[in-house]
Amino acid sequence: MTRLLTVIGHGVKLLPHFINHYQNYVDEINIVVYESEMYPSLNKDVMGVTQHYNNVKIVRVHQDRVFDWNKVTMLYNYITNKEPNDWWVIADIDEFHLYPDNDLNKIINHCEENDYAIVRGGFIDRIGPNGEFTGLKSKISIWGQFPNAGFFRHPMSGANPNKICIKKGFIQLTSGQHYVDNDGHTTWKWQGWNHPLIYPHGYVQVHHFKWDDTAIQRIQDVANIKEEYAYSNEYESMFNALRKSNFKIDLKRPDFMFEMDLTTPDYNNFKKWGLLSKKIISI
Repeated sequence: MTRLLTVIGHGVKLLPHFINHYQNYVDEINIVVYESEMYPSLNKDVMGVTQHYNNVKIVRVHQDRVFDWNKVTMLYNYITNKEPNDWWVIADIDEFHLYPDNDLNKIINHCEENDYAIVRGGFIDRIGPNGEFTGLKSKISIWGQFPNAGFFRHPMSGANPNKICIKKGFIQLTSGQHYVDNDGHTTWKWQGWNHPLIYPHGYVQVHHFKWDDTAIQRIQDVANIKEEYAYSNEYESMFNALRKSNFKIDLKRPDFMFEMDLTTPDYNNFKKWGLLSKKIISI
């Protein structure tokens, strides 16, 4: 069985889009609800969505301080470690994977045959028409609502664009799900380039639908916490960069590597992926 795990602390409006996307790939979608003082009724709202799906279940409700990304990673590890030999897709609620050949099972079968246990990926940031942070609609394809694909978060804030996307349950994730903790060593840069557990034949696209009309306030909220566990400095850099651009993303800026009008979910649509993926691995 291939399971997906997501930890959701916000973004309930994304959840139907998220479920509909991943139902094409996995057998079961598992959700950890992360309630905080900012979202105290989140579980009720999530249940209002999940009750309509047979293969989606809430596996834990956790209450904690808001925007503690280290706790989020602990929850990913806690749940997946319970089934150490199963395959898990790891995705935050705003992360929509596209797989090489658009075939997750092919990747997992290849991993099984060659004793790989980790599949990596990297961010492609999605933004609305004209680079605007538009409101998310429920009954229109999310790919069409945010048709512009590029790479702006890292240049604007220094955020890490690497992600661990698929793993065996025994694998331990590091904070932010960016790398793997292997006996005290991470898979950062050269430590992961030729790691024997890492699938070497493909790299997952993580289309990042974080950037709707709720994102700017949330970025400011995280920045205002001013704590290392929330990566507040990074979010403050992002907010300041957005303020300078009048809260709009420049689609013509070369280092943002934009491709426009990508309105369908196909791995081959983003033609700059070969160049971008090499850049991401080097960060």
